[in-house]
Amino acid sequence: MLKALVRGPMHRSLLSLLALAPLALAPCAQARRRPAPPAPNGALATLIEPLNLYLQPDSSSSKLTTVSPGREVVINDENGSWVRIFAKVDQQESIAIDEPELPAQTQTVPLSGWIRNQGLVTAATPQGDQILFGAAQAEDDAASHLDPPPGAAMEARLLYQRVYQMFPKSPLTPEAMWRAADIRWQLQKADAATLPSAHTQQPYMRELMDENEMRAVMHMFPHTQWAYDAAYALLANQLCGDWQGSEKCPEREAQVYLHYADKYPDSPRAARALYEAAWREAAAGDMRETDGNAKRAAEDRKYANGIAARLDAKYPKSSYATRAAALLFEVSQGMPVYGSSQP
Repeated sequence: MLKALVRGPMHRSLLSLLALAPLALAPCAQARRRPAPPAPNGALATLIEPLNLYLQPDSSSSKLTTVSPGREVVINDENGSWVRIFAKVDQQESIAIDEPELPAQTQTVPLSGWIRNQGLVTAATPQGDQILFGAAQAEDDAASHLDPPPGAAMEARLLYQRVYQMFPKSPLTPEAMWRAADIRWQLQKADAATLPSAHTQQPYMRELMDENEMRAVMHMFPHTQWAYDAAYALLANQLCGDWQGSEKCPEREAQVYLHYADKYPDSPRAARALYEAAWREAAAGDMRETDGNAKRAAEDRKYANGIAARLDAKYPKSSYATRAAALLFEVSQGMPVYGSSQP
């Protein structure tokens, strides 16, 4: 989904972060010279386009930073076409030089200043949920390009987060929460794939994606497409990093997918789960035959046939039913599955 692919607990509210501002800024000399801003009292808002933050309501005054789309801001005052805000912005200094630079670990600090009153969305903005969701979709699409703009994925995630934070009763909230969680999941998954541990066999021996946000979607919106999608994403934490020629990996993974199909038969992903299971059992059959265990190879292939038959009976209109038919034809023709492209 995303080529520019950050995980960690949902960030704290702006109010709570501001309460910790003196501690967060203590190591910085500039922060020691400047007193901490007062607690914000105003409307929660966010931006759909980047805006410069100035010291005064004048573009010729000192520019403090640029506030990116989706950042949480509180409108504190107005002056003509300008508004004074408190904003959460990225901290410039990293905590440790050797820490992985994951967006989920990006530190944010509160900053006060003035921005032009352009592109600000508050809870009172008509169709504000749709505006934020549409802006998030645009960034999401941009992040999926071959050469994505820097930060597009994180901006999409932040905008989705603002949808369910500012418009909790919106019909778009369940999907926005899922999409925010999925972006974080994909970013962390991509980062984990670069580590040496990614090629270990056992899941517990490698870097796993944090499941908190996915489980929150499942808890808050059970029996919905987004809960089913979240449950499917969690399967990745149970798969082998690398099979390393072991038949136990595809056989165990087949059981993981079968368990999902059993537990969520109404999920749009249930058919795919059955196909994944059938493919793995067929692959295990190839591996066992290579090892000279013809009996176990036949058992695995028979099991794959049974799973494919279940898929065809339960989800005959799914594209995975036709793919399973092609898979079984290859197996019946003695064509190897293991070593071909995985589903």
